[in-house]
Amino acid sequence: MKKFQALLLGIVCMIPFISFAQENQPLRLGVVGLSHGHLGEVIRRVNRGDFVITGISEGDDSLREKNGLRGKVADDLFYADLEEMLDKTKPEAVIVYEPIAYHLRVVEACAPRGIHVMVEKPLATKKADAQRMAELARKHKIHLLTNYETTWYASLHETYRMINQSKIGGITRINVYDGHRGPFEIGCGKEFTDWLTDPVLNGGGAVIDFGCYGANLATWFLNGKKPVSVYAVLNQQKPQLYPKVDDDATIIVQYPNQTVQIMASWNWPINRKDMHIYGEKGYIYQDNATDLRVYVKNKETAQKSPSLKTPYDDPFHYFKAVVRNEIKVEPADLSSLENNLIVVSILDAAVRSGKSGSVVKL
Repeated sequence: MKKFQALLLGIVCMIPFISFAQENQPLRLGVVGLSHGHLGEVIRRVNRGDFVITGISEGDDSLREKNGLRGKVADDLFYADLEEMLDKTKPEAVIVYEPIAYHLRVVEACAPRGIHVMVEKPLATKKADAQRMAELARKHKIHLLTNYETTWYASLHETYRMINQSKIGGITRINVYDGHRGPFEIGCGKEFTDWLTDPVLNGGGAVIDFGCYGANLATWFLNGKKPVSVYAVLNQQKPQLYPKVDDDATIIVQYPNQTVQIMASWNWPINRKDMHIYGEKGYIYQDNATDLRVYVKNKETAQKSPSLKTPYDDPFHYFKAVVRNEIKVEPADLSSLENNLIVVSILDAAVRSGKSGSVVKL
């Protein structure tokens, strides 16, 4: 009996060390799809050490043979079939780099296998797809996150901190400016633009591609509040280049006490992801990833934002910390499922409003 008790005590004592060892192991990460222009996020970090690629799935033969990950991971890790890749390589989590409309099928494959998923923005092209994805994630208890470039902007986190400290008082209006000269104009690859400019695979044009940023950030700054209505004007300023989708979108999202105006375009003369937040006592102009202008007490001050700390500085650091239960995702957080369900409902309403010319009540 004493020997058994000693053995049991030894096993119990080892548990913390086993857990610690697992937490410090690289995240076993699968890559689903190779057609997204943001694939470079993985390529740049593949040798960093916080994750290891267990397998890659891509249905397009030519893209599977010629891509930025060839030569950086073993040739036998490339698969044509998603489910075969999942079953043979057994990743803990996957990151998705394929058309937005395919996000649902990835969750349908991963959730029953207990594999966590992070998709590129937005979560889905349609509200019904997003709801089905959420249902699967909750049923099978997986994390389902959405990755935005702006989530890792130090200036936005500093803005959030100041707003929560009532630096400018209660928010009254948010104006969001997102976009660039256009996917073709900035040189996006054909494998990306083939679906980015498709009304089914991407769900729309600039309204989806860049409208999602403003919807995501407004939901965060307003602590998960749901809007009451959406009105959108979707234009084709360059129909010769983008005949199937809008290339310019203005989305007005109305809340009980705030108005959010999202200006998403493939027609800006510059690359931009900036916003103006107005409060009862002043404003904050977030100019880029680091710079702010803050107006309070009749004076505007320019400032740099402090760098973000790990794991909040990077999508892969963050994903690993979430999967390993080192940090908790709050409902209003930028990457959270709850936030991004609201994002898709706003985008869904914007597309419908753009087609009908009417305000869509939520």
